[in-house]
Amino acid sequence: MSAHPVTLMVARRVPRERYTPFLSWLDEGRQLAARFPGYLGSGVLAPPPEDDEFQIVFRFSDADNLADWEHSADRRAWLARGHGLFAQPHEHRVQGLDAWFGDARQPAPRWKQSVAIWLAFFPVSLGFNLLFGGWLGDLPLPLRILLSTLALTPLMTYWFIPLSTRLLAPWLHRQQPSPAQLQSR
Repeated sequence: MSAHPVTLMVARRVPRERYTPFLSWLDEGRQLAARFPGYLGSGVLAPPPEDDEFQIVFRFSDADNLADWEHSADRRAWLARGHGLFAQPHEHRVQGLDAWFGDARQPAPRWKQSVAIWLAFFPVSLGFNLLFGGWLGDLPLPLRILLSTLALTPLMTYWFIPLSTRLLAPWLHRQQPSPAQLQSR
């Protein structure tokens, strides 16, 4: 199959009165996934106050390891235990930057992807440097870069870039009018 990391993105609509049992169930599933070879991590984006859709991300080292987890008896039993906690499940797999920018069939333009990444990276990097820059300032540059990228890469990958792209989704995926549409106006 694939030798590249692959991400399973899952959306679940959860009634507010079921948030607590859903989150417990979800934590059980994340612990289960962590026992499988190739597991790289997972994350959860809670819905904004006006919505009820949780976004869950499971990342594996390659498609084969993801498939082993997806088709396991343990995962089937875990999904059965979650019956009734959520509605309208939706799952899809993505690789590379498409994991952050949605549908690979119609990805956001690269320049918009760059803006979304920068809008996530700048404030997080600035905050990190304001908090830890004084402690790291006396270290050699390669060591400072090593420590900052070790700290920031997981934060960016699992939390801030997905948050940025979710918040910017209407702008990222807004269709630009074609030249013919512009002329007909």
